[in-house]
Amino acid sequence: MTGGAGETAARALIEGLAAYGVEVIFGNLGSDHTALIDALAELHEQGARVPAVVLAPHEASALAAAHGYALVRGRAQAVFVHVDVGTANLGGAVHNAARARVPVLLFAGLTPYTMEGEHPGTRNSYPNHLQDIPDQHGIVRPYVKWSYDLRTGANARQLVSRALQLAESSPQGPVYLTGAREVLASVSSGREVDAQRWRAIEPAPLPSSLVDAILAAVAGAEFPLLVTSSLGRDPDSVEVLVELAETLGIGVVEAVPDVLSFPADHELHVGFMADPLLSRADVVIVVDSYAPWMPARATPRDDARIFVLGADPLNERTPLWYLEAEAFARTDSPVALRQLRDAARHLADRGDAESRRARLAAEHAAQRDRWRGEREGGDGRLTVPLVCAALERALDPSTIVLNEAISNAEAVFRHLLRSRPGTRFASGGSSLGWSSAAAVGIKLAQPDATVVSIVGDGSYFLSEPSSSHWMAHRYGAPFLTVILDNGGWNATKQNVIRQHPEGPAASGDRFWVNLAQEADLPGVAAAAGGAYAATASTAAELEEQLRLGLDAVASGRAAVISARLAPISDQCADKPAARGRSA
Repeated sequence: MTGGAGETAARALIEGLAAYGVEVIFGNLGSDHTALIDALAELHEQGARVPAVVLAPHEASALAAAHGYALVRGRAQAVFVHVDVGTANLGGAVHNAARARVPVLLFAGLTPYTMEGEHPGTRNSYPNHLQDIPDQHGIVRPYVKWSYDLRTGANARQLVSRALQLAESSPQGPVYLTGAREVLASVSSGREVDAQRWRAIEPAPLPSSLVDAILAAVAGAEFPLLVTSSLGRDPDSVEVLVELAETLGIGVVEAVPDVLSFPADHELHVGFMADPLLSRADVVIVVDSYAPWMPARATPRDDARIFVLGADPLNERTPLWYLEAEAFARTDSPVALRQLRDAARHLADRGDAESRRARLAAEHAAQRDRWRGEREGGDGRLTVPLVCAALERALDPSTIVLNEAISNAEAVFRHLLRSRPGTRFASGGSSLGWSSAAAVGIKLAQPDATVVSIVGDGSYFLSEPSSSHWMAHRYGAPFLTVILDNGGWNATKQNVIRQHPEGPAASGDRFWVNLAQEADLPGVAAAAGGAYAATASTAAELEEQLRLGLDAVASGRAAVISARLAPISDQCADKPAARGRSA
């Protein structure tokens, strides 16, 4: 790639993104992007290949959409935001991208560093002073793999390539690059940069000795488990894991999964929580999982042989985290699983694999019977199992489901089972409000797919629904949202009860989590993006509204259906006491 004479750093940046394979810039543009906007316009006029620009009214929506798009495409995308205020507005979306290890290049301008017309781009408005802060990078530094400032146009292409190389290298994650207006408007060197020579680091295999040790341990086991959360980020690895599990008779748990890693209908799938199984598991293989179990609730047997594999097996950027294991291996999980599968095929002693497989199949069947029992009984009101059962009947196996139900997330996993790779996603982090814009990004990346987001009412409030549904309408990316409206933030309430089960909050129903089921949540999407909007309180109403909502999506219109569940609290709102002004 060669730049032309007099080309700006802004143009070099855009061309660098295109050369590396970035398809979309999700953006909320501001006064710091003037040179970038001009460069994009010029490149469009010249018929050059440039990333598409998808605008987002809110920066958190821009990043959540880029997150969803990258999950499907498997490649880094870009997000452009406005100086310090736009960076701050990314908020918890940066946390989610970091924890989910999603590759994305965040670019923000810096306020101009000249005031008297010394360079093109100098300060020329009052907000330029307000947006000058001591450490703009500090806003996102705890979450990004790398951050740097573009200081000259001479190495703009190199820095873009380095940023994307780092974002896509294992463990993947967000990176942050800034540039002041003066720099973006400056002349680039035009130095030739071959993006093919800036690729991510090569995948790391398992040492052969550890492959042998793991297979020997499984061969001698009675109840081996493999626990994973995100192996399925490489969709081809799902079938590899199936073959490995079948060959050796290993049960698979998807613990707090952010992507489908094992078919839920397979007889060796034994749930979404390892904790109840740890007392019986004599071998546990952990693959790409932040929290395979919670030690305060359950721990492995003292004699269990534990192996931890992944791109970051020690979760090095999490200050308090540890597991005790026989071995930890920094490896690319798709490569490691293929090594284990291939070696297992030729293993002379697989132990009693058929007997293990039969026991695990019985475990699977009994577990599914218990889950089906959760759909029975009740007082006639909608419950999460009933809502998911209705969805299961309405959706086909290829529908992509996003699960941001938070306190009800495991119930959604259990009652809306998915089995095809790439048909189930979660945020991978803990900042609420991801799924609405992520659904837009996924739909843009896979336009032929039907996309369904299942979200709690608290998360829906936090998802900037007016922004994401504006995006869905503007860019033709319709999706169905089902709100599990239980009238509040149940995760907060449940945490209080777990820690203080007999406390005054529990006995007096004072949790300060009540959202009161008063807002017309679907109406927000209708107003902002013309979405089909409805509320259902009974099973019959829900069945009908799901049908109408999916019809709307098929016709190109987003839909939001609120499923009214039993409220989690009846606490009345506190009101500040009226007081006179102090003298």
